[in-house]
Amino acid sequence: MLKGISPLFSPELLATIYQMGHGEEIVLADAHFPGHSTNPNVIRADGLQIEDLLSAILPLFALDSYVSDPVVMMACAPGDEPDRAVEKGYQGIIDQFAPGTPAIQFIERFEFYKRAAKAFAVVMTGDTRKYANIVLKKGVTPT
Repeated sequence: MLKGISPLFSPELLATIYQMGHGEEIVLADAHFPGHSTNPNVIRADGLQIEDLLSAILPLFALDSYVSDPVVMMACAPGDEPDRAVEKGYQGIIDQFAPGTPAIQFIERFEFYKRAAKAFAVVMTGDTRKYANIVLKKGVTPT
């Protein structure tokens, strides 16, 4: 354990976000996401909720301020209804730790999979809410 670092971090997850460079992305994926068939770098965070991880990561992780979409979620498939509480919860955490970040953008499911395939890592959580997946693009850490 480290002082000032959330106990939700596994050593692997902490090392991963430390190794990421600006412009690289990490996916916080719900329990339904096909992480292992999408990206070779999968970190297991079973039992953890995405909102809790987001609250642990954002104090340590600058979001990219040079793009219009540093935070992206998967859009619902036609006919599905989004759970607005998911987006609202994420937005509240982003506003707390990264005020001024552009609004969360939504992309189609298969575009999300393509983006996840190029991500630095996919973190598989125990979050069972549908469409809870979120991509974070790392920015330049302020000095």
